[in-house]
Amino acid sequence: MQRFVLHWGEMGARWGVNRSIAQIHALLYLADEPLDAEEIVDTLKIARSNVSNSLKELQALGLVNREQVLGDRRDRFTATHEPWDMLMAIAEARKQREIDPTIQILQECADAAEADGNTPELAAERLRRMEEFVTNLTGWYGQVKSLPQGTLIKLMKLGARVAKFVGG
Repeated sequence: MQRFVLHWGEMGARWGVNRSIAQIHALLYLADEPLDAEEIVDTLKIARSNVSNSLKELQALGLVNREQVLGDRRDRFTATHEPWDMLMAIAEARKQREIDPTIQILQECADAAEADGNTPELAAERLRRMEEFVTNLTGWYGQVKSLPQGTLIKLMKLGARVAKFVGG
């Protein structure tokens, strides 16, 4: 468990996620019962304020839920245990934070480049192509995420063989 928690923290840092957030997520993912913040502090040996902020971030991402136990004033936390749900929550959060603003900027840049007589035509075309590509990719993601999980898993298992069905 310790090796996984440490590795997940390292991978989180490589993916642009705070190491503590990733380690807390890994710990809660493996935990067989909900943990309170003090148990997380004691296990991971990180500051209470860091744990508190990390738990808020994980809740905002939809990866961690807060639970209460009757007769206990402390909040306890659990992680989503379904890897597919984790993937979808992370993908949606990253889309909202990174891709959606990028599409907006690309649209504005492409529009400005097309309207500006000083911008080379090739640069304007490349901006528009990039904007169309990211917009199409986002549209594809929107269609795929609405498919039932079972269908997505079958598609994933098919891998490159799916190209036979579409003539590729």
